[in-house]
Amino acid sequence: MSGLTLYGFLSVSLMLVFYALEARSHWFVLLFAGSCAMSSLYGFLQGAWPFGAVELIWTFVAFNRWRLLGETENTNG
Repeated sequence: MSGLTLYGFLSVSLMLVFYALEARSHWFVLLFAGSCAMSSLYGFLQGAWPFGAVELIWTFVAFNRWRLLGETENTNG
């Protein structure tokens, strides 16, 4: 198994774990966004640019969701 394949497996596995934990804290949403960025990088490095592009979009969607959840949490005390 190549290093790139291991990196891809790790990034997608982290996405799954952090997605499952999102309801526990908005910080898991941020970690999910980070793992989406990792998966995007993997897609581009592997040559699957459509996968990399979609994961990059998911990175921004998740980051925005984290930002909004953090604002909500800060206003609710």
